[in-house]
Amino acid sequence: MNVINPATEEIIAVLEEDDHLSLEKKHELLKAGQVSWAKRTLEERLAVVTRFFDLLDTEKEKLAAILTAETGKPLQQSRNEINGARTRIKWMLVHAAKYLSEEMVSDTGDMQEKISYEPLGVVCNISAWNYPYLVGVNVFIPALLAGNAVLYKPSEYAALTGLEIERLLKAAGIPEDVFMVALGTGQTGELLLDMDFNGFFFTGSYKTGQHIYERVAWKMVPCQLELGGKDPLYVTDDVKDIAAVAAGTADGAFYNNGQSCCSVERIYVHEKVYDEYVAAFVREVKSWKSGLPTEDGVYFGALTRKPQLAVLEGQVREAVANGASLVLGGHVQQGPGYYFEPTILTNVSNKMKVMQEESFGPIIGIMKVKDDEEALKLMQDTAYGLTASVYSNTLDRATRILSQIDSGSGYWNCCDRVSAGLPWSGRKHSGIGVSLSHQGFRAFTKPKAWHLKN
Repeated sequence: MNVINPATEEIIAVLEEDDHLSLEKKHELLKAGQVSWAKRTLEERLAVVTRFFDLLDTEKEKLAAILTAETGKPLQQSRNEINGARTRIKWMLVHAAKYLSEEMVSDTGDMQEKISYEPLGVVCNISAWNYPYLVGVNVFIPALLAGNAVLYKPSEYAALTGLEIERLLKAAGIPEDVFMVALGTGQTGELLLDMDFNGFFFTGSYKTGQHIYERVAWKMVPCQLELGGKDPLYVTDDVKDIAAVAAGTADGAFYNNGQSCCSVERIYVHEKVYDEYVAAFVREVKSWKSGLPTEDGVYFGALTRKPQLAVLEGQVREAVANGASLVLGGHVQQGPGYYFEPTILTNVSNKMKVMQEESFGPIIGIMKVKDDEEALKLMQDTAYGLTASVYSNTLDRATRILSQIDSGSGYWNCCDRVSAGLPWSGRKHSGIGVSLSHQGFRAFTKPKAWHLKN
């Protein structure tokens, strides 16, 4: 399996993919290792993860350089991702005992009722390439803390990072037979779906997630899917600082080249502030630098996957053919690497692909609306349900709108953010299950009810 630098198209590593035999061997080792790992105290497991937390900081520059080389992410954004992962891990370290320990429900003297949280066993984590540290720690850290063993399949577009995660976990003290990496493409993933895991946890596209859900349903084990989004954002007419709102929402749309499940992908703006907002939005995006992701100050690096260039070109072409105005960008950049110009479309409609289908790239459609009711109707017009945002000077106005949208997260005067203490969940085509928060710990456990009569 070739690992290609998307910024230069150079092969930077050649890795051996796992086959059926190697995966079966790893699975058998993990089953044995999980038993002894679960017998360790939570304090011991916390100490190991704390050392991993420290190593991420100690080796941050090396890890960021590898992440940038295989994904095209600007180097500073790679550092930011590792810092963000450490922030989440720290929250998990602080709260693990609270959410994984036994709960006493009642004690009447002659009868005790309590709940214990037992590990699932050996879980399969098929992870994503766009934020391999962030989406990875959402799964394997609480899984390990809860006493599970993990077979972790990084995306083929972030395989080197997956190997670094494995190296640091084992340097921190995770036993060899408690965390293992499976390398390969979708074919490797198919082999994993045939195996007898105690849970499947996937981050990626709706299409692949639906396939996984159907393939493993008969196993009757937990299957959690963190999938894509077509996240809407509405700017009302009472915002005070339009330039600041435009800058913040542009970052929400274009950070990491728009390659985020919770990127802003559709923007609706009240007609009273539309022209001013669009002008400020365009000015902001034009001020950002594109180039090699290793250069200082670069905001737009290369896309991670070459096929996405054609998807973005197709969305632009279809939108313009149906009346949209191409205000900025719209083309593949010439030369080596998978670069697409930051693209802004106006005069769009909700019937266009750019407003309905996940873009996963540096492209945004901005649409004028006459009032809140029209904005709400358009925001609801989606098969996805991950996040939704409203920018307004009035909390009541924003919450009235957000409460009517079927999404896992609602944002007022912010967007494109995740907090370790809050549940991260999708609705409809955006997935099933919950990571982060106390529910993210419990996702990796089996509750047992205890009735103890004296």
